[in-house]
Amino acid sequence: MAKRTVPKLLQTPAVLLLLVWMLVPLSMTLYFSFIRYVLNSLRRPEWTSPNIDNWRGFGNYEYVLNAKDFWFAVNNSIFIVASILVLTVVLGLAFAMLVNRSFPGRGIVRVLLISPFFVMPAVNAVLWINMILDPVLGLNGLAVGAINNLVVTLQGVPVLGWFFSLWPEFDAISFRATQSSAYAVIMMVTWQWTPFAVLIFMTSLQSEDESQKEAAVLDGANAWSRFRNLTVPHLGRPIAIVVMIQSIFHLSLYAEIEIVSRGNGNKNLPYLIGEFSSNNIGAASATGIFAVILANIVAIFLLRMVGKNMMD
Repeated sequence: MAKRTVPKLLQTPAVLLLLVWMLVPLSMTLYFSFIRYVLNSLRRPEWTSPNIDNWRGFGNYEYVLNAKDFWFAVNNSIFIVASILVLTVVLGLAFAMLVNRSFPGRGIVRVLLISPFFVMPAVNAVLWINMILDPVLGLNGLAVGAINNLVVTLQGVPVLGWFFSLWPEFDAISFRATQSSAYAVIMMVTWQWTPFAVLIFMTSLQSEDESQKEAAVLDGANAWSRFRNLTVPHLGRPIAIVVMIQSIFHLSLYAEIEIVSRGNGNKNLPYLIGEFSSNNIGAASATGIFAVILANIVAIFLLRMVGKNMMD
């Protein structure tokens, strides 16, 4: 009995600290979501302090649900997270399969593949939006300009010049302050998090049973059949873990959206919370509760998927 009690007593302080760490902010957010708490209210100065007398009930939730950007932020959050997950898993599998083979300089390639994961999110966003996606000075604008110049040159070629004269002049896409900024966020976050998926998949591929693959080759199975029937089932658990961990992080994206578009045409729930929190703490707290509900729905789905893979 004593052998069981001592470990539990040693774990108790850590468990209590974690409970306080989670429950206190959540309780405060829940309390603020039911009161009128406006930082700058000249008409009603009593609303500037979190007082129980300012009880509003579900008024903040109704206000948030009727806000023009709420459902757009929910849909955009799901769209961004789902797109990043699909791209990182597909690209991660492809790169992991390539790097898993022996070739000269494989160690250097592995280091280079993993390095983007260590770039700070804000730095990553600044580099992408200015050096790559900028329609004037970035690689985006330079590439489109080079294509237009090539088309103009080809228009003077005999015989085929008439064909290129039919081509329109291409315009570089602007990824700032438009709906297309969501695609910019997806690209930059995918670039940063694909190395994480590569690292997990590459580690898992090291433990793949080579005897099964050799037997499949002897039976006449082609590369695609071996990948689909042997490699993918073997990577079921790593894929589920990558999806779960990335979902947790990507549901809270903020820096990339702020740097790319300042929320113009591209918002998610964390960004909407930031907009409300500049003045209306009650609405921001209600939005935070909605974000917690969405995160828990996603977590339940992912935990079931991970649990199924673990049991299999």
